[in-house]
Amino acid sequence: MIIRKEEARDRDAIYALVREAFAHAEHADGNEQDLVNALRKSDAYIPALSLVAEEDGKIVGHILFTKATVADQVVLALAPLSVLPGYQRKGIGTALMEAGHRVARALGYGYSVVLGSERYYPRTGYVPADTLGIVPPFQVPRENFMACRLDPSAPEVHGTLRYADEFGIG
Repeated sequence: MIIRKEEARDRDAIYALVREAFAHAEHADGNEQDLVNALRKSDAYIPALSLVAEEDGKIVGHILFTKATVADQVVLALAPLSVLPGYQRKGIGTALMEAGHRVARALGYGYSVVLGSERYYPRTGYVPADTLGIVPPFQVPRENFMACRLDPSAPEVHGTLRYADEFGIG
């Protein structure tokens, strides 16, 4: 498996992959693939943090981190993380997160925030976000709104997360 930065030629495959990955997800709205396209056109988009996992020339996974803010500090929002159904539970999502975290640290980002499974994301260092001073901008179970401190020397943050406007969250 190769993990690499997304290229323009990958976009149709990514769109189809995200749609298929979320087609039967418990907490999905069916528009995740359109969110990816909208985020690519936004100021929140960071090309180096849109990564794909490729096996035998086929894109089987994708992860996107975009800019968000807590108070006046820029942090990252991980959304979405997508793996084709036939390739799930093989470590592809974890590998994408770990690669994304390495790139994010190299770019100087201190935190990543995710809304997701309390059983899945802690594997790569995510903890309830409020333990790191980050509050969600909406009502959500504490265990599902998580953050990861990517850089131990990053300044502490305190405040409500503000997602990119494309997420459609206040």
